[in-house]
Amino acid sequence: MAKKEFQAESKKLMDMMINSIYTNKEIFLRELISNASDAIDKLYYKSLTDPSVGMNKGDFRILLTRDKDSRTLTISDNGIGMTKEELEQNLGTIAHSGSLDFKKDNKDENIDIIGQFGVGFYSAFMVADKVEIFTKSYKKEAKTVHWSCTGTPEFEMEETDAEHDRGTTIVLHLSEDSLEYAESSKVEELLRKYCRFLPVPIAF
Repeated sequence: MAKKEFQAESKKLMDMMINSIYTNKEIFLRELISNASDAIDKLYYKSLTDPSVGMNKGDFRILLTRDKDSRTLTISDNGIGMTKEELEQNLGTIAHSGSLDFKKDNKDENIDIIGQFGVGFYSAFMVADKVEIFTKSYKKEAKTVHWSCTGTPEFEMEETDAEHDRGTTIVLHLSEDSLEYAESSKVEELLRKYCRFLPVPIAF
């Protein structure tokens, strides 16, 4: 896969999120599921005006899968998905909204910068040594895109011919001190705590 680097400001913001913005790392699941729900909302609204989308409201879902042996937790949605260009724009330039300046100007550690600026994806690195994304846009002729990062300033990304349904799958390779998130009881606890009122069904 081709290697690329995050922009300088993005590197700083990513480091801040991993190490200091949230003291309670369990919110990663809330953020990732919220992003999945947003992706589904976008495709649902597309479907209202574009018959080629071919999905009804009842077709949408979010799926969580845990694998204790491989130490992974996977979140999948069948929402709008992303092209390679969209993925790089969304994940390679995460500070374009001015989040870093906002954080510098507001020293209150309780400010929910991730929720306000839509960069909650990076909370995944609080619990994972490596994060992989497999995504396929709803657009015709779209290819599957594979993105991978170990929390360093570099990430890898490529288009592949691998089969993938429309939508996005995020695979968290859990770190040694976060293996509790591969336990059914812990995942169920977080789903009840943070995700009970989402308008999208969640299967686990």
